[in-house]
Amino acid sequence: DNQWILHNWNDDECIQILKRCKEAISSQGKGGKVIVIDIVLENHKVDQELVETQLFFDMEMLIYLSGRERIEKEWAKLFCEAGFSDFRIAHIRGYRSLIEVYP
Repeated sequence: DNQWILHNWNDDECIQILKRCKEAISSQGKGGKVIVIDIVLENHKVDQELVETQLFFDMEMLIYLSGRERIEKEWAKLFCEAGFSDFRIAHIRGYRSLIEVYP
């Protein structure tokens, strides 16, 4: 899935990707948002089996790539450091979440 981009990268690389997204949105005028579909760890609305799946993906990211799965506070830090002002998380599709990020 190409919407699962940010979990493939470490924090510094994610911040650079997000900054480029923000630049693209800002160049289009007022409004706009970035949509991220990814895992948000520590999602209290999921059952134990889904938590285990989330942790499995986190281990996979650590082993094969420089990325990792993140908790909500870590996502917030990335968005803030990339210059975004707000975000919303909607937990969807089992272990995935839809994250809307606003300039």
